[in-house]
Amino acid sequence: MLRERLVTYRDRARRKLTDAFRREHTPHQIAASFSIGVFVTALPTGGLGVGLLFAFVSVWSWISKPAIFASVAVLNPFVKPGVYVASFQVGGTVLGTNPLPSTALSSETARTAVQQLLVGNVIVAAVLSAIGYVLLLHLTRTYRRRKGSFPGVPPSRLRRLFRR
Repeated sequence: MLRERLVTYRDRARRKLTDAFRREHTPHQIAASFSIGVFVTALPTGGLGVGLLFAFVSVWSWISKPAIFASVAVLNPFVKPGVYVASFQVGGTVLGTNPLPSTALSSETARTAVQQLLVGNVIVAAVLSAIGYVLLLHLTRTYRRRKGSFPGVPPSRLRRLFRR
């Protein structure tokens, strides 16, 4: 069941990104859309980030809808806990706070933990966003170069070997 859900998320992200590559947006617009989506989705918004993405799509016409929503599929519920753990660790390193004892329950401990999470989360989201931008820019250009350079030539049969 877990494997099926992961395959579903992977296939959804692949479909959205392939659709984004085919649309009439520039590679920069596709990469920027994905990057914005990754940044917003990585933040601890409690589900409000998806609403914010809808607002971005309705306000700015240059945003690639498939690319921005592919980021939601990439940062799925299986990946998010890892993002939060990394955020907490990065936040603690950046703020220079001492490790929080698991037995201490006080408002000061809670405040420190929230600070670590938020500071680290903004840093991790920015790094993931930058990586996503560079990756999508490269993938979009490569995809379009392949599709445009060899019109009429069927795609490689090698790809079929890796499909199920």
